Amino acid sequence: MIRNLAICIGLALSAATSFAQAPASAPPAAGAPAPPTPASAPPGPAAPRAWESLSPEQKQVLQGYQGKWNSLPAERQQALAKGSQRWISMTPQQRAGAQQRFNQWRAMPPEQRQLVRQRWQEFKSLPPDRQREVRESFNRFRQMPPERRQQLRQQWRQMTPEQRHRAVQGMHAAPPPHRAPR
Repeated sequence: MIRNLAICIGLALSAATSFAQAPASAPPAAGAPAPPTPASAPPGPAAPRAWESLSPEQKQVLQGYQGKWNSLPAERQQALAKGSQRWISMTPQQRAGAQQRFNQWRAMPPEQRQLVRQRWQEFKSLPPDRQREVRESFNRFRQMPPERRQQLRQQWRQMTPEQRHRAVQGMHAAPPPHRAPR
């Protein structure tokens, strides 16, 4: 179980970046990273997007960018347009969760943000089957009672870097053992 925690922690931190979108009342910070682009995105440079091509709802979400929209790189324009469309399609509960994650992201020191970005890229570079395994492990971790999650986090913190490395490497070698319920 400790082995799975290594991947779960990385995935939990990366979740903060992958789902964080700012609400209409608070546009994303200028220094906030662009959301990751999907693997299905067409290769090559993105074409600039005219402000006028955005829907009225998107313009409302992105109102803080109106004056500087044309000076943004095309990739940033595309990412913001996509993120605003995603925001519009969210339920109020999803928006509240995204706002919370965005606030957590903004509160992180730059070094921690960079580490999260790095771990997200590492996760995205995994084969699809491995990504699925990591997500499943993360979901199992999230469903544990808070006391058990805290216990596993504490065990993880007490491990040396070498022990952590071995635990993560062991995850790739064999599936975790299944225990009989107590």
